Amino acid sequence: MTENDRCTNVEKYVGEIKGGLRPTMKITIMGVIYPTPKSFSVTLLCDPKDDHTTKDIGLLLVVSFSDKSIVRNSQIAGKWGKEEKTIPYFPFTAEDSFKMELLCEHQQIRILLDGRQLFSFSHRVQPVQRMTILQIAGDLKLTKVA
Repeated sequence: MTENDRCTNVEKYVGEIKGGLRPTMKITIMGVIYPTPKSFSVTLLCDPKDDHTTKDIGLLLVVSFSDKSIVRNSQIAGKWGKEEKTIPYFPFTAEDSFKMELLCEHQQIRILLDGRQLFSFSHRVQPVQRMTILQIAGDLKLTKVA
C-alpha cells in the first residue's frame, strides 16, 4: 500500500495536449497545496509508439515536501534517465496557492513558479510533439489547468 492509498482526497488530473507539445506552447497549472502535504507530481506522457506498450515519459516532476526537493526525470523505452534535483529554493508551502507555468522552448521546458523561473529541463524525448498527455496527481487542489 502506498501513501496515496491511505489519502482519499488526492487529486488526479489527466488531460490531452491536442497536437502534442510544441515550442512556444505554455501549460499553466494553478492550485492550492493541502494542509499536510507529502508530495505531488506533474507528468508529460507520450503516446505509445507503434506496438510499444509502455508510454515514454517526457518529463516527470515530483515535488516532495519531506525532502523539500523537486526531482525531474524522463523515461525512454522503459529506462529512466539521470535525475535532476538542483533548485534555487523550495517554493511550496502547505495551504498556499501557486501558479506553475511550463514553457516549451526548442531545446527545453522552462518551469516558472508565480512568475519566477525555477529551473529548466532539456528535452530528452524527440520530437517534443510526442508528449500528448498531461497528468497531475498528489496533495493539491487544482483550481485551473490551461
